[in-house]
Amino acid sequence: MSSLLTNASAMTALQTLSNTNKNLATTQNRIATGLKVSTASDNAAYWSISTGMKAQNAVNQAVKESLGFGSAVVDVAYTGLEEAIKLGEKILAKLVSNEQGGIDTGATDKEITALTDQIAQIALSADFEGQNLLKTGGAALDVLAGYVKDSGTVDKITVAAYDLEAAAFTDIATAEATLKTMRENAADFGAAKIRIDSQLEFTSKLMDAVDRGVGALVDADMEAESARLSALQVQQQLGIQALSIANGSAQGVLSLFR
Repeated sequence: MSSLLTNASAMTALQTLSNTNKNLATTQNRIATGLKVSTASDNAAYWSISTGMKAQNAVNQAVKESLGFGSAVVDVAYTGLEEAIKLGEKILAKLVSNEQGGIDTGATDKEITALTDQIAQIALSADFEGQNLLKTGGAALDVLAGYVKDSGTVDKITVAAYDLEAAAFTDIATAEATLKTMRENAADFGAAKIRIDSQLEFTSKLMDAVDRGVGALVDADMEAESARLSALQVQQQLGIQALSIANGSAQGVLSLFR
């Protein structure tokens, strides 16, 4: 039965075309944004997870920056202390040489004084953005090393300061004791830097892993979306043609009245 009031074929064709247009708009949005989940309405669970992990990576970025800063501070202190140890060894050698009779100890003492002053200058110069682990009164350095989500606490690496300005080289015994302490603190700085750099490397890898995980949840598969776009464009053209045919079928009723 043909009806002029109700065109079931046109209604079906229009509904199919509307669905095709909707899917086409979704695919075009994914291609434009690169995301298959860009809002909560796309996939509430994945959107919530990805949002939380992106926030976690923002915290990881702060940790990474803190570790980078801490590594630089410790590296400056270690470099300064390493150079001071070399100067201290020269002082010890000159103190020993002073025990030789018949030499001008006055000249040697001047050299010792100059080398001692140089060590003190190194202590003052070993500064990185206001952080100095070698000067008198230098505070220990707390380096932010990590944060466990929902724990309410952070992990820290504490690097103790060493008062290089107070290093004494008044005699052989004192010089030997001072050099021993300097070497021990240099070893502590070195160990701290190894730990900080290791944590920095891990944090960088962790951020990359989180990014990959988020990407697996919300990133669009561009190859698949490209193929889907081509298919939907063909479906859209066919839908328009089908709707045109369905709308044209009513014209056939006119032939009955000729």
